[in-house]
Amino acid sequence: MGTGSSILGADGEWGETSLGDMPESCVAAVLLNLNPPEICQVACLNRAFRGAASADCVWAGKLPANYRYLVALAAAADDEGGGDGDGNVKPCSLISTKKEIYARLCRPTLFDAGTKEFCIEKNKGGLCMSISSKAMAITGIDDRRYWSHLVTEESRFHSVAYLQQIWWLEVGGELDFCFPAGSYSLFFRLHLGRAHKRMGRRVCDTELIHGWDARPTRFHLSTSDEQQATSEYYLDGPGSWILYHVGDFVISNSDELISLKYSMMQIDCTHTKGGLCVDSVVIYPKGYRREKMNTVYM
Repeated sequence: MGTGSSILGADGEWGETSLGDMPESCVAAVLLNLNPPEICQVACLNRAFRGAASADCVWAGKLPANYRYLVALAAAADDEGGGDGDGNVKPCSLISTKKEIYARLCRPTLFDAGTKEFCIEKNKGGLCMSISSKAMAITGIDDRRYWSHLVTEESRFHSVAYLQQIWWLEVGGELDFCFPAGSYSLFFRLHLGRAHKRMGRRVCDTELIHGWDARPTRFHLSTSDEQQATSEYYLDGPGSWILYHVGDFVISNSDELISLKYSMMQIDCTHTKGGLCVDSVVIYPKGYRREKMNTVYM
């Protein structure tokens, strides 16, 4: 079928109609069933689709239920210069439509002194979050014999905590946040070895990697509403960033502040361990998959 069809006019003559003749309200009803990238694609068809694709009634259902809370955080970040620096997208103070709100929330927003970041996933509007190692409590982090902070382009926070050698490994953190209702998965993003550039090529120093095959590293997650999860892994895969799945949690009320506690420990003091980069904790909607993401599950 084509985009045009024949109709019999009042004067008895056959005429042509097309998608452009559809009422905008009918087009909007169709767009409700599409995801945001598809809505933006069909907006190029004609004026009716372009108008419907910008309607608040279409985008209201795509936004997270607590989008006003997220917009308030984004607005504070914009005022402090904590957005992603993209001058092509309006700051919150100039936003007037729900489509523009969706576009703004798809951009990363830094908060808590730049140690945490959130955005919504553009296809389905699910919340994604990253928490820098600088927002975590790390045993011995101030002792240069054990730890150092490395500047790197391989972290979205441009810095990772690098462990040279230690007997007692303990890393933990807390987060208070209003998540949109749904199920989420929490991961630690880790890397064995110290990566750097040599003559323009990425290389990884592995000589300090030791101790991770002697005992598994234990990961733990708990929430203020008594959800808990525990997992254990032998850290492996030198030279690659790996997401180690800690566990899942469920949010039932989008307007309720929930507290998360997360940790990783390897406290068997019969041996030392070292050569580990700790980048961040990441939280994704459960089942979400990113391209080129090495993920390990129990």
